[in-house]
Amino acid sequence: MRWLVTLVTCCLPIPAMTHPHVFIDTGLEFVVDASGQLTHVRVTWAYDEFYSLLVLEDMKLDQDGDGILSKSEQDHLSGFDAQWDQGYNGDLVVWSESEVLPLSGPLEPKALMEDGRIVTSHLRSVEGGPVPATALSAKAFDETYYTAYDLTRPVTVSGSKTCQIDRVEPDVDGQLAQMQAFLLTLDANYDLEENDIPMVGENFATEIRISCPNT
Repeated sequence: MRWLVTLVTCCLPIPAMTHPHVFIDTGLEFVVDASGQLTHVRVTWAYDEFYSLLVLEDMKLDQDGDGILSKSEQDHLSGFDAQWDQGYNGDLVVWSESEVLPLSGPLEPKALMEDGRIVTSHLRSVEGGPVPATALSAKAFDETYYTAYDLTRPVTVSGSKTCQIDRVEPDVDGQLAQMQAFLLTLDANYDLEENDIPMVGENFATEIRISCPNT
């Protein structure tokens, strides 16, 4: 997926190229209780090497550059990406029977270093109480596509051994063709701040479908 972001970025008008891009390998754990209801979703983000380096330098961590954090440094890093603005959905949407589930903000944030990359995790509870996990779907995406989320880390269900997980990959070629056609209609003076541009992030996101039989 990273080649796609690079290609799209190169095609965008100059104003859009000033925004940094972040690549995040993502994992999801759907926590289901004994009655087959979804209670929480645990999210894992593994940041790309360059962004990880920027964060460490900004926070003055890993000063010796060995990629190993002390306990105090790890504690200081934990939660750096869990300070969310009001209304931010955590770049994760979960549906139950086509209805968007309200999820809490990040709980139990943790962070560590893994092969030169910052890896964080946080837990999100289903607000209003558990919901049946008979027909769930989820996508991790930034609608602006300035951050690219790839579901390359494990996607699992805990609490039940009977749930089925299916992946629906996006039509990358088709979506890219549509985006390129749109970009060709723009000129170098196109003002992105004054004009609406398509929010394409969801179109390039892998969909996860969870089905847990009633117990």
